[in-house]
Amino acid sequence: MMTMRGLIWFVLLFAAAAGLALVGVFDGGQVLLVMPPYRVDISLNLFVVALVVSFIVIYTVLRAVRSVLKMPQRVSAYRTRSRLAKANAALRDAIGHLYAGRFSKAEKSARDSLIADENAGAAGLIGAKAAHEMNEYARRDEWLAKVQESDWQDARLMATADMRADGRDADGALVALTEMQAQGGRRLHAQQIALRAQQQLKNWGEVLKLVKTLEKREALHPAVAVRLRQVASENLLRDRRHNPDALLEFWQSLSATERQSPRLADLAAELLIALDRRNDARKIVEEALNHNWDARLLRRYPDCASPGDALPLIQRAEAWQKERTEDADLMFTLGRLCLHQQLWGKAQAFLESALKLADNEPLKIRTHRALARLHEQLGDSEKASLHYRESALAMNVV
Repeated sequence: MMTMRGLIWFVLLFAAAAGLALVGVFDGGQVLLVMPPYRVDISLNLFVVALVVSFIVIYTVLRAVRSVLKMPQRVSAYRTRSRLAKANAALRDAIGHLYAGRFSKAEKSARDSLIADENAGAAGLIGAKAAHEMNEYARRDEWLAKVQESDWQDARLMATADMRADGRDADGALVALTEMQAQGGRRLHAQQIALRAQQQLKNWGEVLKLVKTLEKREALHPAVAVRLRQVASENLLRDRRHNPDALLEFWQSLSATERQSPRLADLAAELLIALDRRNDARKIVEEALNHNWDARLLRRYPDCASPGDALPLIQRAEAWQKERTEDADLMFTLGRLCLHQQLWGKAQAFLESALKLADNEPLKIRTHRALARLHEQLGDSEKASLHYRESALAMNVV
């Protein structure tokens, strides 16, 4: 670019010189300057040359004077540009140090970048994050207080909520989120932070609402969503463990998938049995077993029998047995139900079948103990002792 510009100037100067040379050939006149008592007579060509040279000299002198007068202003502008460049470089370094995990250096660079007022917002957030990662919460709040610009308030509140939730200050996180929502901000990340805060506060009703909302917006991994829904539902069931009607009302409010969860169904049945609502517990277990066959629910099923009236449950379990003839857990359940109904012969047959089919130690231990109690009821202490001994030997003690 500079080469082309120089070439153009050279061509122009050459053309001007050539033009002056051509004009100078024609000496067409004289210029007479009279200033009594002086008189100067010069050629026209010389006068033109002198006039041009005088203009150039005067212009150059004026430019030099102007430059001298503006020197302080130019020096000040240079210093401002230099300070701004250093501040921006420090801000870039702060970002690099922050994401590289060099939090102390990130905070120092953020502080250096504050020499430019316009960096206050970004530097404040970077410094706050760096201080937070070093567990310097008081210094973190000082950095956040430096963020005063209105354009940065959403960022400040979001960062405050995120860091407070990370620091187990759930109340502080929710206060920041509430303030942000009051200003019209309702974002996906804010709901994710609120979910963490509500978990910490054990506000399981809010957790359940937020999980459903985030799941609809595909902001939670499906496995995480299932786990959180399950944990929230379990705790909400336990909160109603003293009120069977409230417990059943909440149970009906759950989705069909949640009601079919073996873990939730087992807990609900356990709580209802403790409240002597065995018929309701039985319905919950049977519905869940119809969709998800689970050994845990089978173990809970005998507890759902009313005192002295296990026949309906035995009939239902025998219907299942027709389709699952080799299920050891089902055999064990039938054995327990028959024990409950004092059907000693059938109980022994089912329990011995369960023992033959059992492929895991816990089931073998439970079956031996059930057989031991059966023989105690029958007055056969020798066989009872034998099964107690077998249950003890089945344990792997390290």
